[in-house]
Amino acid sequence: MKAQYHERSSRIFKDASKLSFDYVPERLVHREAQLAKLWMLFRPVVEQGTSQTAFLNGPVGTGKTATSKRFCLDLVKEAQGKERAIDFVMVNCRQRNTESSVLLRLVTHFDEHFPDRGFSSAEMLRSLRKHIEKRRIHLVIVLDEADVLIRRGAGDLIYHLSRFDEEKVGGKASVSLILVSQRYVLDMLDAASSSTFKRANAVMFDRYSARELSDIVSDRASLAMFPDAIGPECIDLIGDIASEFGDARFAIELLEKAGMLAEEESAEFVTAEHVRAAKALTYSVVTESKIEELDKQRKLVLLSIARAIKGEAYVTTGEVEKVYRVVAEEFGERARAHTQFWAYLQDLANEGLISTKVVGDSSGGGRTTYISLPDIPARVLGERLESSIH
Repeated sequence: MKAQYHERSSRIFKDASKLSFDYVPERLVHREAQLAKLWMLFRPVVEQGTSQTAFLNGPVGTGKTATSKRFCLDLVKEAQGKERAIDFVMVNCRQRNTESSVLLRLVTHFDEHFPDRGFSSAEMLRSLRKHIEKRRIHLVIVLDEADVLIRRGAGDLIYHLSRFDEEKVGGKASVSLILVSQRYVLDMLDAASSSTFKRANAVMFDRYSARELSDIVSDRASLAMFPDAIGPECIDLIGDIASEFGDARFAIELLEKAGMLAEEESAEFVTAEHVRAAKALTYSVVTESKIEELDKQRKLVLLSIARAIKGEAYVTTGEVEKVYRVVAEEFGERARAHTQFWAYLQDLANEGLISTKVVGDSSGGGRTTYISLPDIPARVLGERLESSIH
């Protein structure tokens, strides 16, 4: 009975671990091109036993780390099918930002009891070489956030790792190196180190668009949540909110927090209000002072949006304008004309209090502007405004 209760204890999540930043999906949505380029670069490593270098560059949250992990996992599997022994090790250079701490991570990958002090870099490099030769493997080393390491003067380590087999005569290469960074580190390396990295081996990662983020959220929700736990409108809302930064990590965090808020309320599914509350908890730009600084008419327009949107993810400008005329009368104000009303909406959007997007009719007709509240639950916003309008 206990097991049965545990299975039904969550109405939203079937496997919340799939929303962890450490989880690497079998399929990386919208990173197929980057994976394909890595495969092209590293195919000779598997087929001919050569070494390779690559550089992954792009802003935070664009899938660089996840892509490098997914690629290495798949590379190991591919090599096994060809009876070629490949292993990999990931090093976070923000956590291990010195040459000795990186080398210690590499050596303890093979010998977890290796002493954490008392050995020089040269001695640790020799120990690493012995482990690789003993196991007859090819080791792919991934230095994540490599710019942190390079700024601290560890360019020599990059040089030694990228030319690990330089003195070897004959036989197969034993080390390949992947650098991952938000900054373009090839220009930060000295001439000797940068000469081992071909600029054509750079794999670029652009910020995700709103549509791409929605696809990522949808894919991750299918893995982590029960069917119908979150609808497409809420998924699009998360994508729109996270597109401000183009950050998939932020989008996944919003998905997780929205689900947790729904769980706390014992809700059957995630609503737009849960998403807005998750954004407010995670990265809020709506403050009491921003609302207080608005004049009465702009407050009335914002209150109209809060009332019109209710539990929905989006509302049209036409629907808001209808509510605005009622709200203005309720608070003893004359509703302004459409042109002025539209100007108020633009002001609210510029302040980050609302988001707008224009959607064209699939039949080629008109275009409709949709409004969302990305940063605060409509109910909470409505209560704040009602108490502040005099």
